[in-house]
Amino acid sequence: MAWQDDAGRDLVRSFGERMAMLVRGEGSYLWDADGKRYLDFLAGIAVDSLGHAHPVFVEAIATQAATLAHVSNYFATPPQLELAARLKRLAGTGESGRVYFGNSGAEANEAAFKLARLHGGADRPRILALKDAFHGRTMGTLALTGKPWMQEPFLPMTPGVEFIDSSVEALEAAMDDRVAALFVEPVKGEAGVIDLPEGFLQAAREITRSHGALLIVDEIQTGAGRTGEWFAFQHAGIVPDAITVAKGMGGGFPIGAMITFGAASDLFYPGTHGSTFGGNALGTAVAGAVLGEIERAGLVENAAERGEQLRTAILGIDSDLIGGVRGRGLLLGVALTHPIAKAVVAAAQEHGLIINAPNDETIRLVPALTIGDVEIDEFVSLFAHALSTVADALLLENTTEVHA
Repeated sequence: MAWQDDAGRDLVRSFGERMAMLVRGEGSYLWDADGKRYLDFLAGIAVDSLGHAHPVFVEAIATQAATLAHVSNYFATPPQLELAARLKRLAGTGESGRVYFGNSGAEANEAAFKLARLHGGADRPRILALKDAFHGRTMGTLALTGKPWMQEPFLPMTPGVEFIDSSVEALEAAMDDRVAALFVEPVKGEAGVIDLPEGFLQAAREITRSHGALLIVDEIQTGAGRTGEWFAFQHAGIVPDAITVAKGMGGGFPIGAMITFGAASDLFYPGTHGSTFGGNALGTAVAGAVLGEIERAGLVENAAERGEQLRTAILGIDSDLIGGVRGRGLLLGVALTHPIAKAVVAAAQEHGLIINAPNDETIRLVPALTIGDVEIDEFVSLFAHALSTVADALLLENTTEVHA
C-alpha cells in the first residue's frame, strides 16, 4: 500500500511498522482509510479519556485557539492557573502544593528526576527505582526505567539510579540516608499491567519518610481517573512527595505535569528547570476541559464500575487461553496461558478490535473512560472471536507437528 511505503521511507523506524492508516474517530470507534470500523480498547495507550472527537475536547481546542494559544512562561494565563488549581485539588496537595507543566509523561518524569537531585544534593546521590518499571525513553527517564534491554543501546546511563525488586523487604534492604528518592509506578503498565504487592505503597511511604527520602509516584498511565480514583496512589491512602501525570489528562492533546506536595514544593527555584511550550494556554485549556468533563460526567466512578464489569466479562469467556485478569479500573491486563499476545492482537484487528500486547503473554486494555454496556458487550464478542481464531491456529500447528 502507498501509505505503508510512505511510512517506511519517511518515518524514523523506532516504532516499527504501522498497523493501519486511521483517518477518523468518534467515541470508542476508529475508521481506517478503507472505511473499516474498529472498536478502540487502546485509546491511544490510555490517552483518549473521553474517546475520539468528544464535543468538549473539540470545543476547548477551537475556543482557546481562537483566543490565545501560546505566550511563553514569562507570563501567566487563566487556563494555566485554573488547571494548576484543579490538579492540586484533585490530588489533595493542600495549599502548599505546586504544579510544573511539560508536554509529555517523559518530561514530567524528567522534572521529577531533577526534583530528586535538588532534594538529595551531594549527600544523597542514590535514587531507587523498581525493576521492570517504565518511566520514559529520554536519557534521563530511561535511566529510571528498570528494563536493561531498553538501556543497552544508549549506555552509559545517568549515574546514581539503582533497581530493586518490588517488595517491602527489598526496599528496606536498599534504603539508607543517602537515598534521595524512590520512584514507583502504582501499576506497572508497560510490564504487563502488574500490580504492586498489597501494602507496598503504604510501606514505601513510611520507609522513605523515616530516611528523609522523597516518594515519587509515576501516575502517567494510572492518573486522570483511569484506575477508579483520580490517582492510583489514593487507593493506598498515602500522601507522596510528588506525582507525575500526562496521557489521559489531555485527552489526546500533548501535556504532562509534575505535582508536588509539602516541602518538596519549594525545591525548584528560578532557573532550575523550564519548557518553552510547557503550560501553554492551549494545552492547559484542553486539559482543564477534559478533567472537568471527567468530573462532571462521573467518569472516575464509571472507570471503577466498568472495570469490574469488564473483568467479570473476560473471565466469563470460554477460552483456555485466558489465565486471569490484572489491574484496576480501566487499566486491565489479560494474562494469557501461551506466549501468543501478538497473534491475539493481530486477530483482534482483523475482527475490528484494537488492543495492545505489552509483552508476549499479556493483552493490555485501556479503553476510553466513557465506555458502557454497548462497548463492553461488543468487546467481549470480538475478543472471544480473536481468541478462537488464535486457538484454532494453535491446534492446527500442533496437529501438523504431530503428523510431521
